[in-house]
Amino acid sequence: MSATRLKQPLGVILAGGLATRMGGGDKALLSLGGRTLLSRVVERIDPQVAALALNANGDPARFAGYGLPVLPDTLPGFPGPLAGVLAGLDWAAEQGADSIVTVAADTPFFPCDLVPQLLLAAEGRPHLLALAATPRDGAALKSGGRVNRHPTFGLWPVALRHDLRAALEDGLRKVVLWTDGHGAGEALFPVLTFDPFFNVNTPEDLAQAEARL
Repeated sequence: MSATRLKQPLGVILAGGLATRMGGGDKALLSLGGRTLLSRVVERIDPQVAALALNANGDPARFAGYGLPVLPDTLPGFPGPLAGVLAGLDWAAEQGADSIVTVAADTPFFPCDLVPQLLLAAEGRPHLLALAATPRDGAALKSGGRVNRHPTFGLWPVALRHDLRAALEDGLRKVVLWTDGHGAGEALFPVLTFDPFFNVNTPEDLAQAEARL
C-alpha cells in the first residue's frame, strides 16, 4: 500500500453485535433486495477508504465470500461497538495507518460522502475523531440545533487506541462519553425523505428497508 493510500482512513464494518431483536444470527447476512446487507454496505464504503475489514465474532468462515479480513473483538463478553472500534484500530496500527472510519453492517443507506465529511468535521480538532449526526426529528439543518449522533459511524485515530483500551477495561461502554472526552467533531448530514442512518434491528425494519429500495 502506498504512502498516499495509507493517509486515507481504513474502513471497518462493525458486525460484532448479538442481533437479539432479529432472533440472533448475523444481521449482516440478511437479504435486502436480493443482496445481503453486508454486500450493500461494502459497496458504499469500499470506494471511500484505503482498505476494508470486518469486525465480527464467531467463525470467520461464514464471511469467506467477501474477501475481507475478519477482526474479532479483543475483549471478552461482547462489550459493545467500542470493542469493534478497538479491534479495527489495532488492525490499522499493524497496517501503518493513522485512522479508521467505522460503519454499521445493518445500515444500508448511509451517505456515499461519509468519509470526506467526517474528515472535514475533524479538522482543527485535537485528534482525527468525529461522529456522524443528523438533525433531531428530521428538522432543517441549523447551527446549534439538537442532533442525533450515530456512534457506529465515526472517524477514529490510531493514536488513541491504548486510551480506548484502558477505558473499556475500566468498564466504559457508552461511545459518546469517550468521544466527548476527546473533543470529537460532528459531521452533520441532512435528512431528506428518510434518515440515511436508518438501521435494520427488527423484521419490520427489514420490510421498511425493502420498501425504500
